[in-house]
Amino acid sequence: MTPSQPMPLPLDLDYLRHVLVELLEIPSPAGRTDHVQQYVGERLAALGIPSTLTRRGALSAYLPGPRTTGADRAIVVHTDVIGGMVKRLKENGRLELQPIGTHSARFAEGAHVRVFTDHLDRVVTGQVLPLKASGHRYNDAVDSQGIGWELVEVRVDEPVYDTAGLRALGIDVGDFVALLPNPQVTPAGYVKSRHLDDKAGVAAVLTACKALVDAGVTPAVSAHLLITVTEEIGHGASHGLDPDVAEIVSVDAAVVAPGQQSREDAATLAMGDGVGPFDYHLTRNLAAIARENGVDLVRDVFDNYRSDVAAAVEAGAHARVALLGFGVDATHGHERTHLDGLRHLTQLLCLYLQSELVFPEWDAEPAGELAKFPSLAVQPAQEDGPREGPIGLPDLR
Repeated sequence: MTPSQPMPLPLDLDYLRHVLVELLEIPSPAGRTDHVQQYVGERLAALGIPSTLTRRGALSAYLPGPRTTGADRAIVVHTDVIGGMVKRLKENGRLELQPIGTHSARFAEGAHVRVFTDHLDRVVTGQVLPLKASGHRYNDAVDSQGIGWELVEVRVDEPVYDTAGLRALGIDVGDFVALLPNPQVTPAGYVKSRHLDDKAGVAAVLTACKALVDAGVTPAVSAHLLITVTEEIGHGASHGLDPDVAEIVSVDAAVVAPGQQSREDAATLAMGDGVGPFDYHLTRNLAAIARENGVDLVRDVFDNYRSDVAAAVEAGAHARVALLGFGVDATHGHERTHLDGLRHLTQLLCLYLQSELVFPEWDAEPAGELAKFPSLAVQPAQEDGPREGPIGLPDLR
């Protein structure tokens, strides 16, 4: 069934919650993501959605629409998360860390971790501590110590006291260190965990796909799903996108903080981020779909932020781009979101997948005549086009 108009679909919120917690429990710092990609691929297969894996580890899946020619769209999420890598084996039997992704050592302090050696059956647990961790030894100096990755270390849960002891455990420079998430869902519907960015986005996309499959709804436009594994280190959707894609919507964490409109219990439409504005036409179309269907959506602009679509555009993607998010408090720290926000986001994804492209005829080709571009749909312009001089400017002669 292909509806003539997008319609809200029943959502399996138990599935969303279950998949989210399972995703969070799979360690996946950028650079070590095979396990989580296997999990997502199996979830897609269970929905009858086949997928392929690129050489660099991104998953690509496909929801066919009714047309066999013309432009497609893409939904992009990422399974990689922030983490660490062993930078040095210290003489005291502890580990110096190099961060993976951009995050502060302030929020790593106290984190329980897993250190993955090259031996698959050998995982060492530990905890990130500041260099001055004993109040009985350092007293006020515990509070005066600064913040930085050079000022923390991993205490491993093994009887080791020197470099040789660490090597005997199989630990070496370059081993991945995953910060354990400790996910919790409260009775009030809050989800507290590290790595909600972007495991919650992946859960929302999978749940939206399940809603379409369960309802027997065919997407209005063929949709590609791209699950990337290097977003946190800046590469993101730099490869793996089909050349027929005319619209790309990234799904990622929205910033809940003073000065931002994003809320934990609502979906967010990003109008711009640290890279620049998102596509004028696509963002307004998404806002209209939400408004017409009762989706709680707020608009926001982010400063210190980039996403998968930034990497896609920088790599040469010839497409309109936008970003939908779920509100997250304390991003890249002790993160928290709400199931209501994930519900609104998931429903908006269902509606978007049922809708036409912003400009289905125009975007069927990568370029066209300026005079035929349908500007009037969203940005006022003279219908006759630029024949007698600049549009909208008075005659100054």
